Order: sequence, then structure tokens, then C-alpha cells
Amino acid sequence: MARQQTVWITRHGNRLDFVDPEWHCTAPNPFDPPLSADGIIQAQRLGKRLEMEGIGRIYSSPFLRALETAHRVAECLDLPVEIEQGAGEWFNPGWFPDRPEVIPSGECSARFPRIREPDTSVVHPVFPESWDELLERTARCINTLVEQTREDFLIVGHGASVLGFAQALVGGDPQVNAELCALVKVVRHDAGWHMELNGDTSFLDQSFEGTTRFI
Repeated sequence: MARQQTVWITRHGNRLDFVDPEWHCTAPNPFDPPLSADGIIQAQRLGKRLEMEGIGRIYSSPFLRALETAHRVAECLDLPVEIEQGAGEWFNPGWFPDRPEVIPSGECSARFPRIREPDTSVVHPVFPESWDELLERTARCINTLVEQTREDFLIVGHGASVLGFAQALVGGDPQVNAELCALVKVVRHDAGWHMELNGDTSFLDQSFEGTTRFI
């Protein structure tokens, strides 16, 4: 008999360069934007939404916008955040000239006290990465996490990794709603994995559909 488990999957909150398109012109790390002011509010409301769901662990992409989202959720749930490189951005060479830099893991806990050191990621993506390689990476990541994690957990990623995680669990080619801070809930029963929520944003004042990148 398969054990029951719930995996919550979400995309990070709204990012500063979506609000201020000129931000990257003077940013020291233009490929790793933080949350915007409304993105911070989204993350806080996401945390409030999840307070009573019995989540035992939180994993996050190493990109700043995801870490900030996960950290604010973790404050609501009183949990640590574990960095998971496999949840990171799709390393599409059409978006990035080189592998994008993120905050060094040794600096994360100084900025975000909820982040657990050291980084013990189960998957380390390579650059560049095709779409098929992204799907293989996210499938390997989420399948490893569900087998090694006994608790229900939340994983914070990006549009592409949210889709990859959901597709890997439920199978097929589901149409996944990966709006900013939208919640996907996937539950394992005896008959397999079932998607019980597909991009729920009812706890937010508004969603941010129609962004130019799936990131």
C-alpha cells in the first residue's frame, strides 16, 4: 500500500524586473531579481494560506525571488528552508548567455535566517539545458524528494519547474496553471498521484497572468 503524501508546488511571487523593466540596467546581478513590493505581499499571503496544511518541510530554488518567497512562507509555518538546486530556473540558453549566478549558499543564511545550511540538493542542473533536459531534471528531483521525505512538503520554484514537477507526479501532459504564487496541490493515494488544486490563487488579491517569460 502506497503511503499518502501531499506535495504543494508553487511559483515565486512577482519579481522586481516585471514591475521595473529598467531594473536590470544597474543591477549587480541582473539575472537574479528579488521580489517586488507586491511579490512580498503575495508570499506573505501564501504563507498564511498554508498555515494549517500540516506541511513539514520547505524546499526552494536557489534564485533570490524563490528564496524570498520560501522564507516568508517559512516564517508563517515556523519551518526552515532547504535549498534545492533541482527546483531552479530553466537554464535556457535563449534567456541566459551563461549560467546565471545566484547567491552563494554560504551567504543565504545570513540574509535569510530560515535557510538551512549547507546546501544538500538532490539534483544539480547543468547549463545549457534543453526543454527535455529540464523535464528530466525536475522529474528526477521531485521523485527523489518524495521518496526521501516522509512529511508533506512545499517546493518553491519557477514556471517551468512547477510544470515539470506536476507533470512528473501525475503523468501525461497536464495543463498546469503556474501563475505567480499560485498553488498546485498533488496528493498520493493508493491509486497514484492526483492533482487536487491546479494553480489556486483565491487567497491573493490578484494574479499576474500574462508575463513574458515562464520564469
